[in-house]
Amino acid sequence: MGVKLIKISVVYFALGALLGLYMSMAQNYSYTGVHAHVNLLGWTALTLAGILYLMFPKAGNSLAGKIHFWMHNIGLPLMMIGLFMAISGYDQFLILIPVGGVTVVLAVLVFAFNILKNIKSVDAS
Repeated sequence: MGVKLIKISVVYFALGALLGLYMSMAQNYSYTGVHAHVNLLGWTALTLAGILYLMFPKAGNSLAGKIHFWMHNIGLPLMMIGLFMAISGYDQFLILIPVGGVTVVLAVLVFAFNILKNIKSVDAS
């Protein structure tokens, strides 16, 4: 799971950078919340989780690791698409924000459980 998380985090990084570039060029910063969440919850959080899963393979190979990966990568795009569309004036997408947000929070809780359960010592075995 560690390598997969790191690879997908790079996709979020590229998307966040492209959105930041667009906002800068258009001088329209209304999507700052989307930009920040894609970079924090996508790039940063998933990179760190991937590194932890590589350092501690028991956590990375666990069912909780797989659940975390899928929930996070389903919830975050839903939340970001919903927020982007809502800011753009398409209110019919508002439902995606809480659905995606709750999914991401649950994914973070699964990640926390996984780390607390499967990392027992500094030894990376």
